[in-house]
Amino acid sequence: MNAENRPGLPRLTTHPRRLHWSVSLCASIFLLTLAACVSIPDEHDALPQQDMARAQLSANIKLAQDGWPEAQWWTKYDDPQLNRMIAQALKEGPTLQVAAARIGSARAALRRDTSEKSINVDLNATSARTRYSANGIYPPPIGGAYFTETTVEVAAQYDFDWWGKHRALISAALGEVNARRAEYAQVEQILAAAVAQSYFTLQSAWARLSNLRHMVAIERDLVEDQAKRIAQGVASIDAERSAQADLGNLKQQALQLETRIAQEREVLRALLGANAQALGELAPRPLPQTPSALPASLGIELLARRPDLQAARWRVEASMERIEATKAAFYPDINLSGFFGSDVVSLDQLFKAASRTLFIGPALSLPLFDSGRLKASLGLARSERNEMMADYNQSVCNAVRDVAQEGVSLQGLQSQIAAQEASVSATQAILHSARARFTRGLAGNSTLFAAELSADKQLDTSLQLKGEVLQTDVALIKALGGGYRALSGQAASAPPP
Repeated sequence: MNAENRPGLPRLTTHPRRLHWSVSLCASIFLLTLAACVSIPDEHDALPQQDMARAQLSANIKLAQDGWPEAQWWTKYDDPQLNRMIAQALKEGPTLQVAAARIGSARAALRRDTSEKSINVDLNATSARTRYSANGIYPPPIGGAYFTETTVEVAAQYDFDWWGKHRALISAALGEVNARRAEYAQVEQILAAAVAQSYFTLQSAWARLSNLRHMVAIERDLVEDQAKRIAQGVASIDAERSAQADLGNLKQQALQLETRIAQEREVLRALLGANAQALGELAPRPLPQTPSALPASLGIELLARRPDLQAARWRVEASMERIEATKAAFYPDINLSGFFGSDVVSLDQLFKAASRTLFIGPALSLPLFDSGRLKASLGLARSERNEMMADYNQSVCNAVRDVAQEGVSLQGLQSQIAAQEASVSATQAILHSARARFTRGLAGNSTLFAAELSADKQLDTSLQLKGEVLQTDVALIKALGGGYRALSGQAASAPPP
């Protein structure tokens, strides 16, 4: 029978006005609770984000071609040795291990913050031997006796995350993971560029050393020719001494290049993380002739192709999410917790129904007065956001500066090479004329040797310029992001495995 229709019991009714009054009272209490919270201070010193539309190069910076570097940009040099070394460095290079470890740390932090949003279930068990005082609040037979109290319970707690604190922390942790991924790509680009630059330094030194050895041989012949002419009385001792001084200078330059070659091999070995026999098959190759390319415009493309800019951007977004998580602490925290189990003073009663205990209920935590702790935490989070924003803005300016500097350097080197080619053509014409006159007996050995030395000196200058072009070309590729492309949309934000 329904309780409302049982005989002898008063009928239970709820008046509409009373129900309305109860609802209004609950709503008023809730609004008063919100009003009692510590107020969130306004922000007046937020830094603006750098406008990427301003990230453009000067109009007078032009190169031979327009374009962005490819992902495996080093393959354009068509050098199998270089390809193998960069592949080995990206696979086994020790500098990548640190970046990989940082990604692992960021993923661990993401898993920790994600788990905080889930329900927590714990099993608790305690057993304590207690003697209750005979003169305390418990009378005999409890007072003055010993009891062993055993409690076994399963407790659960769930945070509803009303204000999005956990969601913001998860987003911030995910932003840090993406920043670490971009940093890893940056380390890869730096490592690949360092290997390429060291390799081209080595090849340039080998080419110059070969040319210098040819110059040393010619200078020796010139010294011997001057000695013969002095013996014949047709030349002065000063001419021989001058030739000997030039020979000494050439030998010194050759020794310096040999030292440089030995040093550069060790640099390469360290970049590759290889043993002493790793570069045994490395051989000289002609320096590549690759026209440099510079994109016609930068803008948002620079942001997508520079891994360091991507890392800075992700950190800005993570700092913004941390601000939202900090703001959530200003609001009431309402959790649901409960437990069930058994509480006995005798183990044989542990699993009896009468020994069971049960609790379930909400818990409210409301910040009223905290001596400014919440406001200080929010101020710190906002300051960290400003720091990340300033770092991002500076990174954008640095990126444009790097591209502009390397572009100007390449543009200047191209002009120098064009002028050098004219000098090489002139010395080659002089050498051709000297050989023709020597063949007809119209010029002596010293004239021919001098022309050959002049041509070799121009060749040495050309080799130095080619080496500088390759170094600057790699530096420009690195400044343009080295073919890196940021993950888009969902791919960039997907949780790590």
